Amino acid sequence: MSLPDGLIQPPFAHRGLWAPGDAAENSLAAIELACQMGYGAEFDVRLSADGEAVVFHDETLARMAGIDVTVSSLAAADLADIPLQGGPDRIPTLAEVLAQAAGRSMLLVELKVEAHADPVALAWRTAELLDRYAGPAAVISFDPGPLAWFAAERPDRLRGLDAMWQPEDEAEADVEIASQCDIARPHFLVLEKLAAIGPVAAAHRLQGRPVIAWTVRSMAEVEIVANRCDNFIFEGFNA
Repeated sequence: MSLPDGLIQPPFAHRGLWAPGDAAENSLAAIELACQMGYGAEFDVRLSADGEAVVFHDETLARMAGIDVTVSSLAAADLADIPLQGGPDRIPTLAEVLAQAAGRSMLLVELKVEAHADPVALAWRTAELLDRYAGPAAVISFDPGPLAWFAAERPDRLRGLDAMWQPEDEAEADVEIASQCDIARPHFLVLEKLAAIGPVAAAHRLQGRPVIAWTVRSMAEVEIVANRCDNFIFEGFNA
């Protein structure tokens, strides 16, 4: 498969281009700002109680909404009424974010599957929405399960495997990533910035599998990853 230019450049805004008090992470406002500034946009999706893909990072609403309940325990309509801390927005659905982006930016859609949950349900709903989306988008996940579903059912949809490890754990990571790649069959890797500049990442790049580093939080960190990765995901500044 030929990988699109948007996967390699420009960099991706982490959970959109958010800033406290201006635009909350994973909000429509943050996605809009990323598109307006010409960045790609990375964001998270998980399932609501009624099986809708909603854009939210955490398993619970505690940090971002001050409510100690899980996202999966509420219907999408109820989640849409909950204000997000850090901005004027509320919790959007994936359908709303896709309509907002409207093909203007490359999207990295991170699939968040809860422990003991069926990964197929989230993969299926995400695929259903992306099938109707005309813009460039890839799915990424720490869980190889939903990526394996995409490999079997939507093989042409770009897939990226998320991972992180410490530099002293490179040998163990080499084995683990190889095993997960056998399941997920990713087109690229999305690695925490220290892992992204190590020997395991370098070996995958030599095999033709691009590496995207996360999360870069300064221009000094950009300089560290720039020559050893193919792209990066950033927050806290304009890259």
